[in-house]
Amino acid sequence: MSEDRSVLTREAREPDEQLRYGDHEDHVIDHWHAKEYRPLVVFVHGGFWRPDYDRVHARPLCEALADLGWPVVSLEYRRVPGDPDATTTDVRTALDSLPDLVDVHAGYLLVGHSAGGQLALWAASTLNPVRLRGVIALAPVADLLMADRLGLDDGAVQDFIGSGVRNDLDPVHLPASIAPVSLIHGTTDLRVPITITESYFSAHPTARFHRVEGAGHYELIDPESEAFHEVTAELTRLSGH
Repeated sequence: MSEDRSVLTREAREPDEQLRYGDHEDHVIDHWHAKEYRPLVVFVHGGFWRPDYDRVHARPLCEALADLGWPVVSLEYRRVPGDPDATTTDVRTALDSLPDLVDVHAGYLLVGHSAGGQLALWAASTLNPVRLRGVIALAPVADLLMADRLGLDDGAVQDFIGSGVRNDLDPVHLPASIAPVSLIHGTTDLRVPITITESYFSAHPTARFHRVEGAGHYELIDPESEAFHEVTAELTRLSGH
């Protein structure tokens, strides 16, 4: 049994514009406009923090959300093995820069997938961003110690943090976010087992936990999948639209 990865290479519409929040080549944000006045969706892509995976694979998701009426930005960030602080600094800077780059008067919803889910949960717990209305973590690597013990993606956690333990980056060890948190995870996820999100939920039971029966890892970001409706339904609930 293997995961359907087709969404990662599927063609999608280019963003309406690209924004910059710094001087590095990865300090870029894709922006899709929307005709409706809704909270902004801020997407943080996954890829186990590895340089091989950038924001382009998330464009089918972002295009679909924009077509459904949400304005969307997709953050790029540095992915340097052994330098997690470069990654978190970029996420912090990008979020701090949003009010100067896009309209956030309606607030925003922070959505992260896989490693991006870890970064979204980290940001919500440690930064308490202004205008953040909620967090949706899709199959997040929400327990770094457990993910490390399981050896996810051939040692991705140690490759990310360099060595040792970084509880300051580990959502399961961080305080609960002030903003509401929703967890969505497929029960047949082979890339990030649902037990990792269950561990986070045990530590932070105020979160909402949606178990998607029969869904794998990539279906949550695939607009052509049934599981995608779970994502849009939660966006609608949190945004009131």
